[in-house]
Amino acid sequence: MRILHTMLRVGDLERSISFYQDVLGMRLLKRSENEQYQYTLAFLGYDDIAHSTVLELTYNWGVTDYDLGEAFGHIAIEVDNVYRACEKIKTLGGVITREPGPVKGGTTEIAFVKDPDGYAIELIQAKED
Repeated sequence: MRILHTMLRVGDLERSISFYQDVLGMRLLKRSENEQYQYTLAFLGYDDIAHSTVLELTYNWGVTDYDLGEAFGHIAIEVDNVYRACEKIKTLGGVITREPGPVKGGTTEIAFVKDPDGYAIELIQAKED
């Protein structure tokens, strides 16, 4: 078994694709529309679908926002340098909700950013081997 994807419902598919591609550096791997049930799917990731876990963005036609609720926490992405990643994200108009620094009670360096729909994304500094 393996985890295939995480699905997020988004209110503006093009805006979300742009964020994940241009700000977080993912690639659009697959896109499909279902006219009968009025939704569009976009799969994004850092590697192909067959070899990695990807992000599925679901746009239900005509729905522009969702109540994010309390159950979902965040998506975590490893980065080479959390400080540089945050500077780049800010330059590209991204919103940093927690500046980079050590996690409380530990040494791992993290930061948080929000995507255009308000989903939290944790950036985690890659560990040196």
